[in-house]
Amino acid sequence: MKRSKRRKTSTKSPHSNYKLGCILTIIVLIPVLYGIYLYCQQQPKVIQQESKQQNINNSYQVLDKEDLELPISLTPRQEQIIHHTGYTVSYNKDLRLPNWVSYELTRKETQGKEKRNNRFIVDPLVNGPIATNADYTRSGFDKGHMAPAADMKWSPTVMKESFYFSNMCPQHPQLNRRGWKDLEEKIRDWAIADSAIIIICGPIVEKNAKTIGRNKIAIPKQFFKVVLSPFAKPMRAIGFIFNNAQAVNPLSTYAVAVDSVEQLTGMDFFAPLPDEVENKIEAYANYHQWPE
Repeated sequence: MKRSKRRKTSTKSPHSNYKLGCILTIIVLIPVLYGIYLYCQQQPKVIQQESKQQNINNSYQVLDKEDLELPISLTPRQEQIIHHTGYTVSYNKDLRLPNWVSYELTRKETQGKEKRNNRFIVDPLVNGPIATNADYTRSGFDKGHMAPAADMKWSPTVMKESFYFSNMCPQHPQLNRRGWKDLEEKIRDWAIADSAIIIICGPIVEKNAKTIGRNKIAIPKQFFKVVLSPFAKPMRAIGFIFNNAQAVNPLSTYAVAVDSVEQLTGMDFFAPLPDEVENKIEAYANYHQWPE
């Protein structure tokens, strides 16, 4: 008698299928979870950087801008600090020159319509001797503005004050009318692009410098200008050094780190900023980082 063949039955149990499904799910999820992990690790850094930049900008908001405009002198020098409407000057009666002139230029101020008056006059707040027009006559030097009249078009008062002799230095004509003027125009572009700019500038005078006029106005060897853009992201600063001579090269050739200007002038610029920020923005000069 023939025996009937038994059908083969599957040896896999429902429990085995469940385990296999779990393994496959884990295999699929591993790269997904790892990707999420990497994203989460990176995200706090991005947030931290954004928060850090926000804190920097917020720190500027709570700083008195006038504090940022006032450099700290690291070497002894004669000075009288005078606060005018549109700028502040550290006047040196021994040199008959400003040690420095500082001011903030805003986007709105660049839109001023006040006309240049060209009336150079004695600063009524100066204590001691000061230049006159006669000192510059036939001297071979221009009366070079530190705070330019074109930045002071936003008020009749500040336009008048920009022509005080406390704001003037003997400048080579082809510096005053070329390189120095080109930089003034470029800074106005930066103020429009960045909403506000802080500028500090002045002469660099050697010991026993030659003089002009009866009042013996010292002739600077060089001129400096440092610029801070506090609302740019990231915040940036740059310096410029010009010899008191013809300056017709591209502005980028005169650009230097703010640290370099500090070493030449014996001044500390933008000291109220947090040390980490100040050290970073003053160490390098990247002219092409600024708006064209």
